[in-house]
Formats: sequence, structure tokens, C-alpha cells
Amino acid sequence: MTDSVIDLGELRDDRNPESMPRPPRAHGRPLRCALVVVLALVTLAASAVASPRPAPVTLPGRPGSDVMIDGDLLLVMEPASTDMRQARLAAYRLPDGEPVWQAPLPAQARYWGMIPLAGMLLATGYEIGPEGRDTLTVALDRATGAYRWQQPGTVSKLTDGNLLLRSGGETVPSSLRAVDPCCGTVRWQLSGLSPDMRVRDTGLGVDRVVLNQLDGPVEVRDAITGAVLARADLRPPDGGRIGLDLTKDLLLSIDRGSGTVTAYELDQLKPRWTRARVHIDFALDCGPVLCLRTGNNELQALDPATGEVRWRSSQWGWAWPSGDRLMANLSGVGPSEQYVVLDALTGKQLADLGRWELYQLGVGGRLVGIRRHPDGGVLVGELDIAAGKVHIVDVLPDVTGGCQAVTGYLVCIATTTGSYQLWKLRD
Repeated sequence: MTDSVIDLGELRDDRNPESMPRPPRAHGRPLRCALVVVLALVTLAASAVASPRPAPVTLPGRPGSDVMIDGDLLLVMEPASTDMRQARLAAYRLPDGEPVWQAPLPAQARYWGMIPLAGMLLATGYEIGPEGRDTLTVALDRATGAYRWQQPGTVSKLTDGNLLLRSGGETVPSSLRAVDPCCGTVRWQLSGLSPDMRVRDTGLGVDRVVLNQLDGPVEVRDAITGAVLARADLRPPDGGRIGLDLTKDLLLSIDRGSGTVTAYELDQLKPRWTRARVHIDFALDCGPVLCLRTGNNELQALDPATGEVRWRSSQWGWAWPSGDRLMANLSGVGPSEQYVVLDALTGKQLADLGRWELYQLGVGGRLVGIRRHPDGGVLVGELDIAAGKVHIVDVLPDVTGGCQAVTGYLVCIATTTGSYQLWKLRD
């Protein structure tokens, strides 16, 4: 079992009402292809049910809890209840769910995420103060749950094993601090910053911070030391505001007024290419190409060296790289989405993976999805981008949905009791 976890937020059954509008659904897919896929999935699902599975562990957490698995510990972070009971973090030993410790979380904050690092558990949330709403991170000892320290800000792991805390926003002055995880000792800090900042996460941690000052130059800083690596005024001639986006070794400066996008080499802020008359919402790392999501719901794939458009499509909303392939989604009605596999360099569709509620368990790890089974419960599948196939993992008959993936497990709402249960995924 790996300890790498991507935090997927609260465990609850509703959907984000503010999610980005999706592109229109494609039409005209032959019915016979759909029938073949359905028959194959039903056959595989039947074989999955035939073999016995371990009984699920019923979680003691209340609805709205956030869950995570770190090694042999199941961690359940319960929110404060309406009767003003304090939020708490509890640890249970896997696979049986034996209680290990529980600890109250200090301050009247609404906690929404946690990460493990260097023998600590870091819980992050927000609290309302005299200057408005700000974020808060609390460190607890992993072995005992003992309180260690707390500081303002949301937390990210740095590539050297330390932490980067970002605090502030629209109503609170922004600041950055690099601290050690054991004691919260500050290694470097900056204050009085614009809230417009970007970080580069290498998959092993953050190594770069980009600051976009309101009336000054853009700065690229080493996240480990805080040292300035490059500084330049990237504003257009009229002095208007710019937006920034960051992917791999490119920093994109976006002049939304003129629709001009300029790509800079990150550590030198040296111009690489410029494109005019393109209005983008955001950029995506698409492996061998750079993907831009435009304002007219189009996904464009660019050569990152020249800015040349390799292909474009209004069918796909998002894309995720895997080698020389991409997995893209086609929007639809309901909680699940249609996923396909594309050739990254040409945009050609290579496979149709079907419709799933998708969960990713770790960077470069398993992609697990669920969908309702026609006989009740949910079908669990693993999406294999390289092979362009879906491997049926299990059928969970006593589940209504409302699932969340954690390392090696699914946490779902049980049909009969309405409580959360922990199901071990088949290998």
C-alpha cells in the first residue's frame, strides 16, 4: 500500500454547484458499440461478484467527515456539530478499525483537508476573525494525536520536506512562510503580497513560487530559500493587469483585454512565444503538449516550444496526461462523465472508456471510477489509459453512492444504514 494520497475534500453526496460549464455532448455514437460495452461490463461484473470480499468496516465518523488513509491508519476528521461540539481528528488501525487516538482540533475553524508529513498530520481549514475569513493549519503528532503547533495559512509540501504556508486573500493581507514540519519554525517569510500568486508542484512538492504584484514586476522565487530567481514587468504597454498561469517550465502571461498570451521560460522570464487573439480560461499540463481551455469552450493543444496549435476540439472539457496519451472528458448530465483516450500529439480518439464518477488515488497511480449497477449497488472500475480499457474491480451491492477514494479503499454510504463504510479495493 502506498502512502501517497491526493486529498479529495469532504465526503458527502452533493456536487459542486459552481463547477465549470461543460462542452456539449457528442452525438451519433453507434448503438451497437454501446451494447457491446454494456454486455462486457455485465459479464466482468458477474465474475467480480463471484469471489468473496472482506466485510466492510463501518466508520464511526459523522456525515460530512473527511477521511484519509496514511499507512496503517484510517484518519477521520469530523466537523464541529450544530451543538458547538469542537471538530476532532481520530485515528483507527486498519484493517479492523480499532481506535488508536482522537484529538480535538483547536480554534473554532471549519476544517476541510489534511496531509501527512514527517510524522505529523496537518489539518487545514478556515476561521472567521476580526479582519475577515482566513485559513489555519494545525499540526498533530501522527503516533499520539498530541497538539504540536498551529499557524495561519494553507499548507503545501516543499521538495526539501519542509512546508509552505500561504495566508491572506481579498480582505486579509497575503503572506508566505516556509516552516519546518516538526515545530513550525519559520525559515523565510514574505508579507504584504498581492493575493495573485502561483506555485509549481513537481509531484514531489513545490519548488517555485510566482508573485504577480498589483503595481510592480512579476517575481519568480525559489520556494526552498525564498530567493528571487527572476524579476520582470510583464504588463502590457497600457499598464493593464495581467493574469498568470503556470505549467511545467512555462509561465503564461495573459492580457485578457487584448487576448494576447505570452509564454516565458520560468526561471529567466525569457520570452519564448506569443499568441494573439486567444482568450483562455486556464492552461493544463497535457504531457508532450500544452493545453489551453479557451473562453468559447474549446480545448487547444499547443507545441510548448513554439506555441503552434497542434489540434483543437470543442468536444473535450479537461485532459490528463499519461505518457503520449491523454484522458479527456465529455460533459453530460448527472454526476458521472464520459471519458475517452486521445493521442496527445494529434487529438485522435483512441478509445472510449465509458461514463464514470472518477477518483484518482495518487499522482500517476490508479484511476478508479464508480457507476450505478442496474441490479443495485455500484460497479467499481479501474481506468487504464495506456491500454485504453476499463478493468472491473468489484461490485458493491450495499452502496448507494456518495463515495470517496482513499489509498487502496473506497468510502461509500451504505444502503441500509446511511452510515459510511470502508471497502478494500481488489488488486
